[in-house]
Amino acid sequence: MKKRHWMVPSVFVAVALFVGALIAVAADAPDVITMNSTLWPQRTKANVQFTHKKHAEDYKIACADCHHKYEGGKNVWKQGDPVQKCQECHNEPTIEGEKKLPPEQQKLNLKLAMHGNCQECHKKLKAQNPQSAAPTTCVQCHPKKEGQS
Repeated sequence: MKKRHWMVPSVFVAVALFVGALIAVAADAPDVITMNSTLWPQRTKANVQFTHKKHAEDYKIACADCHHKYEGGKNVWKQGDPVQKCQECHNEPTIEGEKKLPPEQQKLNLKLAMHGNCQECHKKLKAQNPQSAAPTTCVQCHPKKEGQS
């Protein structure tokens, strides 16, 4: 009988520790992430400064809307799972003619993955609210590099 009295508090403590760990993992992400891939040693456009904190906290974008791990055609990534850099899986570097790649290679193309995820979301927001600040042009995400005209 005494063993049952300890079960409820033990489960409560375990759940509290798990939730605390999830919060700590989310808090570890920097406020702004420079999208800088080593797949391209030279860039034609400036790196994107991704406002992670704004997207997560202010815009309420679900973590799994960007972070993913597909198994059997479903995203099985959940908050608290390890986060890899996009290029760990999206390691196809083609930046010109990437839409001519075979479909399986297109899925692995970093430029297509980034643009597909970000641009599609931003376009939907603009369609729903034309006054939205969501950037939809190249220069809004990739500001001109110094010395560029």
